[in-house]
Amino acid sequence: MSFDTSWDVDKYRTEHEYEDHWQFRRQFLISHQDKYPEDRLVCLAQVFFNIEFLGCQYPKKVMDLIETLSEGLADDLREKRKGKLQRTFVAASDAAEAKAKRCK
Repeated sequence: MSFDTSWDVDKYRTEHEYEDHWQFRRQFLISHQDKYPEDRLVCLAQVFFNIEFLGCQYPKKVMDLIETLSEGLADDLREKRKGKLQRTFVAASDAAEAKAKRCK
């Protein structure tokens, strides 16, 4: 299967995207530009971003593919995050229960 690999990666930077976020997505796009058609790779790069920066989950097959494609690309990001505050998500029912216990 052959496809055009001469497209400009930089056209996919969004207007309000943080520089470090764009650099990770950009590196992903450049690293795999010769392996996937443009539209597919742009989607995979967004999935990569969603997983790494937003903590999104996808079906196992997708997660496995992104894990393989991100080898070496996300290592620095993950290392930098180790010392930072991590987000904790709490179920609404747990938060309500904790609040009720404090009010007693």
